[in-house]
Amino acid sequence: MEPNEHRPAEDNNPEAPFESSSEETASQAAESSATTDDQSAESPDTPPPKKQRRMTAAEYRAYLDRKIRRMYPWSVILFFAACASTWYIGGQTATEFDNTAGLTYSAAVMGILLAHELGHYLQALRYGVPASPPMFIPMPLPPLGTMGAVILQGAGFANRKVLFDIAISGPLAGLVVALPVVWWGLRDSTVMTIAPNQAAMIFGDPLILEWMYELRHGVLAPNQEVILNPLLHAGWVGIFITAVNLVPVGQLDGGHILYTLIGRKAHWVAYGIIIGAVSWMVATKNPTFMLMILLLCGFGLRHPPSSDDSVPIGGFRTILAWLTLAFVPIGFTPVPFMMMEPVAPAVAPENDSAAAENAPSIIPMQPLITPQEAG
Repeated sequence: MEPNEHRPAEDNNPEAPFESSSEETASQAAESSATTDDQSAESPDTPPPKKQRRMTAAEYRAYLDRKIRRMYPWSVILFFAACASTWYIGGQTATEFDNTAGLTYSAAVMGILLAHELGHYLQALRYGVPASPPMFIPMPLPPLGTMGAVILQGAGFANRKVLFDIAISGPLAGLVVALPVVWWGLRDSTVMTIAPNQAAMIFGDPLILEWMYELRHGVLAPNQEVILNPLLHAGWVGIFITAVNLVPVGQLDGGHILYTLIGRKAHWVAYGIIIGAVSWMVATKNPTFMLMILLLCGFGLRHPPSSDDSVPIGGFRTILAWLTLAFVPIGFTPVPFMMMEPVAPAVAPENDSAAAENAPSIIPMQPLITPQEAG
């Protein structure tokens, strides 16, 4: 995700920071501009207060660069904090802490996220667009251990084609790492038959993972599931976060991509998605995505214009954009995780005990099982 933090860097930008037109300090300028009428009456020869001017494009760029340089220490601190939180979550098992599993999960999931964010960051450097380093968000709570990462990008520096290249590079780079991680994890994965009296946290299966499971293990029975080892767990997180980022709303990667395709019509798509998501959560009483929706609304559902929306993106980029957005329905799951409660055995009537013994067990459909069950 790469929200536009700053306004366009134009000489007449009404929201660009002020800069004093003289060489005096900010406090001196404030004192001179605060001259009262009484003081003016006492000193009629006092010159009028210095007028402030807005920064030029070059000065505004230098201002952003200074802000970005101050973010680098925080970027390093947050990166290692996210490494620690993912290690902690990845090492949790049903019985004890598994340090190897924690390190494996942390290395894999942080590698996926880092590839995603570097895709954005390196493209921004390539085009000379001011952008902060990746700011990771640690979250030492199950089942992910992190809320991903964000890059703050200066608005008004990228035209339509540059905006497209920066936006699409992150998801593609992340998938280049996530999909091999999933396949590598599948090599050592096992299939388990789920008992109705078993309690576990279960993960929702995106279509792409179901296809990969079938390639590795064949068609599974309704009561069989692939156990998530640390690599599969990290791959699931990478695929899910990529699909969420590709949802075409506001400042998400998908919002940037769709804006470069259809312009302001993308705003109506964003409104429709938010209304549909809220309606679904109310109907199903599932508030999983409420925090995300609030954050998206806070950043703004309307995508700001690029520095030049008239720049064409070409046929290749258009095809690539639609193919990338098509990953959403196969990588996203509306119920990412839930708790499976044990099913209490039914008590059959005494006169029908023989029939009850021969009755088939009803086992609900289960998505993925977390590594805790493998422990």
